[in-house]
Amino acid sequence: MRLLDWIVLAATIGFIVLYGLWKSRKTSTVSGYLLADRSLPWYTVALSIMATQASAVTFISTTGQAYADGMRFIQFYFGLPIAMIIVSAFFAPRFRNANVFTAYEYLEKRFDAKTRALVSLIFLIQRGFAVGMILYAPAVVLTVILGWNDQGTTLMMGSIVILYTMLGGIRAVAWTDFQQMVIMLVGLFAALLVAVLGLPDGVGFGDALLVAASAGKLNAVTTNFDWYDRYNLFSGLLGGTFLALAYFGCDQSQVQRYLTGKDLQQSRVSLLFNAVAKIPMQFFILLTGAMVFVFYVFTAPPVTFHSGNLKKVEGTAVAARHDAAVVERQQAAYELLKTRDSAHQAAFLEAQKKLDVVHKEATASGNDTNYVFMTFVTQHLPAGFVGLVIAVIFGAAMSASSGEINSLATVTMVDFYQRFVKKDSSDQHYLWFSRAATVFWGVYAVASAQLARGLGSLVEAVNMLGSLFYGGLLGVFLLAFFFPRVGGTAAFLGVLAGEAAIFYTHSTGKVGFLWYNVIGCVVVVLAGVILSVLWRAEKRQS
Repeated sequence: MRLLDWIVLAATIGFIVLYGLWKSRKTSTVSGYLLADRSLPWYTVALSIMATQASAVTFISTTGQAYADGMRFIQFYFGLPIAMIIVSAFFAPRFRNANVFTAYEYLEKRFDAKTRALVSLIFLIQRGFAVGMILYAPAVVLTVILGWNDQGTTLMMGSIVILYTMLGGIRAVAWTDFQQMVIMLVGLFAALLVAVLGLPDGVGFGDALLVAASAGKLNAVTTNFDWYDRYNLFSGLLGGTFLALAYFGCDQSQVQRYLTGKDLQQSRVSLLFNAVAKIPMQFFILLTGAMVFVFYVFTAPPVTFHSGNLKKVEGTAVAARHDAAVVERQQAAYELLKTRDSAHQAAFLEAQKKLDVVHKEATASGNDTNYVFMTFVTQHLPAGFVGLVIAVIFGAAMSASSGEINSLATVTMVDFYQRFVKKDSSDQHYLWFSRAATVFWGVYAVASAQLARGLGSLVEAVNMLGSLFYGGLLGVFLLAFFFPRVGGTAAFLGVLAGEAAIFYTHSTGKVGFLWYNVIGCVVVVLAGVILSVLWRAEKRQS
């Protein structure tokens, strides 16, 4: 990092945090702290929702995912527009009309206290695991690429997040998210531009697309049906819809965002904006990864993007075979661009497969997917832009983790402390406890971040973790909304049955994780309905 990069990094992060604190300077009530007094405009809510999803994992790992596996990860989001329409039509109005702080308050109004407590606990467990992973994502990469200490990096980011989230609450989180999202898109566009402009003379953007397509990197839609395949059209449309429904309809980190809107209309517009904008944004991120792949076709990539492991293989036979395979692939790419025929396309693909075999051998000691993008950024972007992209990574990690910490604190205060510990206290007392809970979850996030070591592709790890729990969450809310004759005990047992089914399916290793959301949800609904029918029949007989 050069001096200009440090200046850009410090100025960007400083501006984001100070702006958020300034916008939240009048927060003095629990309603203001947790829901911004339900006063935010739709565009702030919309970008806050998007920024909470677009963690550092998105920028670091999704680009690496496209580099390694192509763009088929985009299918993960195919169900999102469908889910957003359903959430805006059914979920948002119920939560707003019930005048709740958390989604799980609604479950007590509809069922009973034990169902609310169970689902709140599931949320705390799931988000508690995820928040450390989200915070650790940039730390692990910056440790390897820049030599920064990972514990120091997570501590620094965690401290900043705790500061502005504890002081400003959801209003500070939302307005910092707004700024961070804008800067994220600028930084990402800069990286894509450098990748394309860095191609050799005579190789244009259309040529880059041809090379990427020939290597199978533009495989945005795959129609083959395979239960174990994580990303295909069917798993994306069905499993992705269920996952997005659970995330935006049942996860407090998202529900809390659209509860801050000025009214129901503003909340709905923010959700529908994400329905329209999310897939193009993810496509843009994945395309950047594909263009980075093409850049390294014409500029020799390292044997492994993990600099620590690179030292182990330099000068070995594996490194020599890698260098030879890189040259062979580059020559095949030039021949492909010269002839543009199927024979040379097949030759290029064969050269790519040979390089993949050598690369797999070189990275046997550790997956390097998460290091691809930052290696490209630090080695090939001009001064100033490196600092900007690192600020994007920091900002993404901070926006996502601040949203998670805020929602964890909200559930802790509303669904447990206020409900079971101290029911009738002053607004100032609950505000004080909310701030204390924010600090607790912030410290927890920093402490648990180290557990994310060795998880491979972090974007997959985060979504797999969510899929272990989201099916159960979605199922119980569907029971609450659409099955009025199902009671609290049946719903409670249905959630337990759904989670048992998910973890059993996961243990078999025979089904891709997107299907967990479908399986869990269906089991919860069936169990709840069947138990209710049986109990009603038993009562009639007695």
